[in-house]
Amino acid sequence: MRHFRDELRECGYEVTYIEAETFGEGLDQFYDAAPGTDLVLMDPPSHGAGERLRELVAERGGSLTLVENDLFLTTPDEFDEWAGDADTYRQENWYRHVRRETGILMDGHEPAGGEWNYDDENRETPPDDWSPPEVPQFEPDEETREVIAFVRERYPDAWGSIADDSCVWPVTREQAVTALDHFVEVRLPEFGAYQDAMVEGEWALCHSLLSAAINLGLLGPREVVDAAEDAYRRGDAPINSVEGFVRQVVGWREFTRHVYRRSMPELAQANQLDQTESLPEAYWTGETDMNCLSEAVGHVYDHGYAHHIERLMILANFALIYGVDPQELDRWFHLGFVDAYDWVTTPNVVGMGSFATDVLSSKPYASSGNYVNKMSDYCADCEYAVSKTTGENACPFNALYWDFLKENESVLRGTGRMGLMYSHVDRKDDEEWDAIRARATEVRKLGRDGAL
Repeated sequence: MRHFRDELRECGYEVTYIEAETFGEGLDQFYDAAPGTDLVLMDPPSHGAGERLRELVAERGGSLTLVENDLFLTTPDEFDEWAGDADTYRQENWYRHVRRETGILMDGHEPAGGEWNYDDENRETPPDDWSPPEVPQFEPDEETREVIAFVRERYPDAWGSIADDSCVWPVTREQAVTALDHFVEVRLPEFGAYQDAMVEGEWALCHSLLSAAINLGLLGPREVVDAAEDAYRRGDAPINSVEGFVRQVVGWREFTRHVYRRSMPELAQANQLDQTESLPEAYWTGETDMNCLSEAVGHVYDHGYAHHIERLMILANFALIYGVDPQELDRWFHLGFVDAYDWVTTPNVVGMGSFATDVLSSKPYASSGNYVNKMSDYCADCEYAVSKTTGENACPFNALYWDFLKENESVLRGTGRMGLMYSHVDRKDDEEWDAIRARATEVRKLGRDGAL
């Protein structure tokens, strides 16, 4: 914001910049100097924020006009016309609709490359001798150094690592464009194949790291999508990489914004599985013998970031099968991530990660340790045995997974995509279930005691 202020002033705009503890106090200072002023603001996507701001302004004798938010590709009216009276939504249908309407990654009336979705090509794990590209670094200027000093003094115990001589998150438009160019030229070609992979000691892999810049308005969603598509058209990036990235922006980002808008406030409090457990201590400390959880929490602790598979299939998946209260998990994600905003975090965590509602997903994203082992190298050096479900040192994911399916059978068995899993549930005998429940109970106790 401070850099944006300076950029506007350099362009000849008159800018009033106020620092205050709260938005209300900032408005007090502004209206003391400019009573009766009418303000114009982009409609904030977080539920109730626009009306609350309107009230704050009115209390101080001003008025507020909300205009369309241009940080998104699509408008509320467009989504509402597409969705009609529906109260459950599927991202893939919306994604194809947007591509048809905008022409993004289309060859006439057909999707570029002949397929809408290249997920099947995007589940590779890199070879042992592979190394990801370096993450771009930005040298802090005087303004950024002042903010770094402020954060260190104000929040000495906060998560995150701060270097004096470099920063990986762009804070200016110029830096954001540099980050976009670097992604398209260096990281995008291999992004698709390895986008679901997890590698010990690597927090960024080939991911764009652009979500925070887009959410802050330093980059436009159409701008980043066009840059990726241009790389495909030039032959500089394969279709599976480009389509996978386009889907994250055109599909999920737009989709979750609209589902959130139509589903709040009920979405935030949803808990259809009646989950009540507190988060395991490991989420707050990062201290655990579970290598996968240690890696994922460590990435959040150090960088305020973990890529989408770590978020969904490690952090959210483990919390789901452990039985964590969706609202507590949602709060943790809000606290930990640099790109966390209510409009995107709540639908992803409460809706997808916790399966607290079926508003945007028809099944829970729950798995045993087999998925983690398939998509990562985490299990090789783990204290727990991914091949074991019960007994000493059995992978905590495994017993929790089967216990989760059994405990939530009344809700989950009837969903169309869970039939295969419940055929496995049905084949287990009473003795096996007793051992599974005992191990799941033990794992939850270890989680509460900070001894996982």
